[in-house]
Formats: sequence, C-alpha cells, structure tokens
Amino acid sequence: MLHGGASLDNARLVAVLIHGRGASAEDILSLAAEFSVDDVAYLAPQAANRTWYPYSFLAPLAQNEPFLTSALGVVADLVRTLGEKGIGSERVAILGFSQGACLTLEFAARNPHRYAAIVGLSGGLIGPPGTPRVYSGSLEHTPVFLGCSDVDAHIPVERVRETTAVLRTMKALVDERIYRGMGHTVNADEIAAVTALLQRAG
Repeated sequence: MLHGGASLDNARLVAVLIHGRGASAEDILSLAAEFSVDDVAYLAPQAANRTWYPYSFLAPLAQNEPFLTSALGVVADLVRTLGEKGIGSERVAILGFSQGACLTLEFAARNPHRYAAIVGLSGGLIGPPGTPRVYSGSLEHTPVFLGCSDVDAHIPVERVRETTAVLRTMKALVDERIYRGMGHTVNADEIAAVTALLQRAG
C-alpha cells in the first residue's frame, strides 16, 4: 500500500487509486500529482503480480475466481479500515484505470453507499455480455465519472453505457464522457473532470 498527498489525520477525503493490469501502485499514484488537490490523502494498493484477476473483465465470472473476489475484498478491507479510523464512505473516493476501473465500478455496485466519488477511467462493470445486473441498495447520489474512448481495444463502449445505466438506477449521479478516437489512455479533459470532482467532494 502506497500513500501520497495529505496525511490521513489531516485529509478532507481519501482517494483510493486502483491500478490497471500490468501496472503498479506507483503508476496509479502518479495521477495524484496531476490532480493537484492538496487536502486529499491518496492510497494505492498493489495487486499480486500486477494483476487483480487473470482474464478479461468480459470473461465468464467463474473464470476470474477466486481472484476477483479476493481483489474486491482488498478494496472492501481498505474502506472498512478507513471507517474504523473515522473516515466514512462519504469521505472516500475510489478511482481506477482499465482493470482497476472495472474493479472500482464492480465494487461500488456490489457495495453501494454514499461515497465521495467513484471514477472509472476506461472501464465498466465486470462479466460477459448478458450478465444479470442484480445489485441491491443505493449509491445515494454519489457522483460518478466514467470516461472512455469509443474505440478502446479493451473496453467496448456499449459496456460503458450499460454501466452508466445500471449505476443511475442505483441513484448515482453519473457523468459519462465518450471520447472519439482516443484509445486506451487518460486525457486532459478526464484529469480536469476528476480534479474538479475531488475539489468539491466530501
């Protein structure tokens, strides 16, 4: 677990940053410098062997077990530990890129609360097409940002739109932005949007 930004004792909110496949906690933590929000504590867990689960997020769910359940547990344990320190979910933002975005969004759907923010950069809910989206509970107007290319080689744009629809039924406030021809990356508009989200959240 890497820690950047403000100390937990002094932070207005905590942002949990979830890295993508083949990346590292150091990689995703470098985004914190781009956000330039000084009163946020940034926590970045590291996946074993740099991957949260072995197969595509579009694979049958059983193929990614027990790794998917373990990865979801890492996020749950972190959120619970923060709660024990007096930092409730309404002061916790969770952000992921690529595989980390998929994990972030699936975690939020399976563990709905009022969060400071949920951010999925190039990701969507996990499971093959046609996966039943039977999630119970409310996200209680949590602000959600979803950004993705319309030609992302890993993330079908249809899955991003499905994710938006599902989270809106769970009473999330979703800002979905689809970028033409961008590819699998993060752009300046996304950085600006997340910065603004972190500045006003909590």
